Amino acid sequence: MEMTCGGALALAVKEGGQVTLLHLTLGEKGSPVLTPAVYAVQKRREALEAARRLGAQVMIFDYPDAEIPYHEAAALRIAQVMRDLRPEVVITQWGGSAERDDQHTHYLVNDAVFYAALSAMPQLKGPAHAVQQIYYADSWEDPLHYQPDTFMNITSVYKTWVYAASAYQLWRGGIESFPFADYYRALSVTRGAIAGFKRAQAFRAAYRQRNLTSWSHA
Repeated sequence: MEMTCGGALALAVKEGGQVTLLHLTLGEKGSPVLTPAVYAVQKRREALEAARRLGAQVMIFDYPDAEIPYHEAAALRIAQVMRDLRPEVVITQWGGSAERDDQHTHYLVNDAVFYAALSAMPQLKGPAHAVQQIYYADSWEDPLHYQPDTFMNITSVYKTWVYAASAYQLWRGGIESFPFADYYRALSVTRGAIAGFKRAQAFRAAYRQRNLTSWSHA
């Protein structure tokens, strides 16, 4: 999320909003040289630092990398977070991915939004909460049938976004051959050109199409 929509998150904070990043897994099996246990320590440290740079809060679940389950218990766990935090907007992954964890995350979050809004859910604590909108982030790993319809002007917070994303070695290089920093910085120019901004991040809205210039309109 820090890479795909960190600019939008930074803009939300700049405009007085509150942002929480929920990590379902640390992605600890992604290093070609470090053991999962060692890389998990690094990824946790990076996640906390990236959130600090964005001005966001962070929560980290304990699901192992590549083993995020798709079942009701996991969806209810996320739904409880939604009831506790009561977000107006939720951003998650698009479902058109070859990655198992990405697919499960997409469906779990959608289920959780549904559960959080149901008053007759004895498994959940606190009053029901209806999320106003779900957005799906613009990720190179989730391309199947992805067509953005919402563009966020991140020009004013571009440096903050890059600074936050650079907390990750994955962004800086040395973990995977894919050039994450080059790709997402270039994508912000491409999406911005489409929307008429210098820099933008794109989303697909779950409920309706909108073209946003400021997060305060979301």
